[in-house]
Amino acid sequence: MFAVVRTGGKQYRVAAGDKIAVEKLAGEAGDTITLGDILLAGEGDDLADVSKVTVSAEIIAQAKSEKVIVFKKRRRHNYRRKNGHRQQMTLLRITAVGAAEAKPAKKAAAKKTKTEAPAEAAASAE
Repeated sequence: MFAVVRTGGKQYRVAAGDKIAVEKLAGEAGDTITLGDILLAGEGDDLADVSKVTVSAEIIAQAKSEKVIVFKKRRRHNYRRKNGHRQQMTLLRITAVGAAEAKPAKKAAAKKTKTEAPAEAAASAE
């Protein structure tokens, strides 16, 4: 099964076992997270209801991407600036793409109303 998820302003097509590098997410290496913004899900040609699909991933590492050189120059003005930037990123291993486990709904005990309470007390007194 595959899913298209959005994180860090980008979209990724993922399946179980895939490794992806995304914008930095909170967490330590070894933590398990759930990617919440699912845009599309399916298997083969069949599409699934995205509200019933979850994508869970394990954080492999927090790292930096490759250095990007920023060079500015204005001709004939003796102006040159050179900067480097390394973006923070998180390496993820997709552990599962599939249907969400249905959590059993907690049923609250029915509260007795004031009109039912005296009727039950009278019935038990007889």
